[in-house]
Amino acid sequence: MNPIRPLLLAGFCAIAPIFADAPTPAQASMQQFQQINQADWHQIWEDAGTQNWQDKWTLDGKKATIENTQDGMNFQAGPIFGENASHAVLWSRKSFQGDIKIEYDYTRLDNETKCVNILYLHATGSGEKPYSKDVADWAALREVPAMKLYFQNMHTYHISYAAYKNDNSANKVDYIRARRYRPDGSKNLTDTDFKPDYFDTGFFEKGVPHKITIIKKGDDLFMFIRNPEEEMLCHWNTAALPPVNEGRIGLRHMYTRSARYANFKVSTLKDNPDVTPLTHP
Repeated sequence: MNPIRPLLLAGFCAIAPIFADAPTPAQASMQQFQQINQADWHQIWEDAGTQNWQDKWTLDGKKATIENTQDGMNFQAGPIFGENASHAVLWSRKSFQGDIKIEYDYTRLDNETKCVNILYLHATGSGEKPYSKDVADWAALREVPAMKLYFQNMHTYHISYAAYKNDNSANKVDYIRARRYRPDGSKNLTDTDFKPDYFDTGFFEKGVPHKITIIKKGDDLFMFIRNPEEEMLCHWNTAALPPVNEGRIGLRHMYTRSARYANFKVSTLKDNPDVTPLTHP
């Protein structure tokens, strides 16, 4: 299969050919991503998803179910739409700092047309009591993992995907969106998003394996998605908001959402002085 390049206009994704003349913004982003992706990355953490998940992760939310299988880790949030106790977040037992690359296989297992999946990158607490810098210190406050506990009290990058609005609109399209939570500023999600949003991507159908690569390098945040049929790149510049450079990785499922994760890997650049994880299991 020949490489496919995305054309991104007004936040909508379409497929465009490779041109010999000056690259479009989407093609320039792809060139930048490929260059960074091929840099000298050093893998420092991994989880195939087939062994005991508690060796690598901790869980917010008592109504979630997690099962390790030969194909990966099946993660199911609680069953009740609209109930905060049915949210769930898996946190890496290690924290990471500096420029980072995250790779994993994602397969959606639900049929929902509401709610979102979220990846949290470099998550720390606000530092105001009781929300100390290490989010593990106040895990007991998140046994009911209401969304506001996170965006009001954490510094983190957030990428939502396989995502839908929580309404009953007949015209359901998915979206991908990046944010930076601001507990030191907005206590809600106002002005926390980076542009563009990506709508109606055509990805994340139930049962279809997707390979996802997340890279944070300086002020650039990338999400590259591949399935057996096509690929696309999302690219955000984060310079408009204060940087986030350390913290844990989180996988959030809003109530009712379910997916399988496998071959989860975390890498950092070899010339990055912060190659050592901040904490250990």
